[in-house]
Amino acid sequence: MTTAPAHLPQHHVDWLEKPQLWGAITIATMWIAVLFVGVFGPDIVGQDGTRVPSVIVVAFFACISTVGVARRAFSSSGV
Repeated sequence: MTTAPAHLPQHHVDWLEKPQLWGAITIATMWIAVLFVGVFGPDIVGQDGTRVPSVIVVAFFACISTVGVARRAFSSSGV
């Protein structure tokens, strides 16, 4: 059984284990994806020729996902 001596510093980074950090990264990534779909994404074309930007659909689901991630990551219970 080998253990690190007590005088050596622990390389344990507590901020990497915070759910708030990962929640914020997740939300930012979702909205960056919405940005890229808005800039580079195609339109949804209906049979009658109507065109709707696809970013509307992506933003709708990103909005729903943001609420769920925020409730989980930033809840006061910490779970």
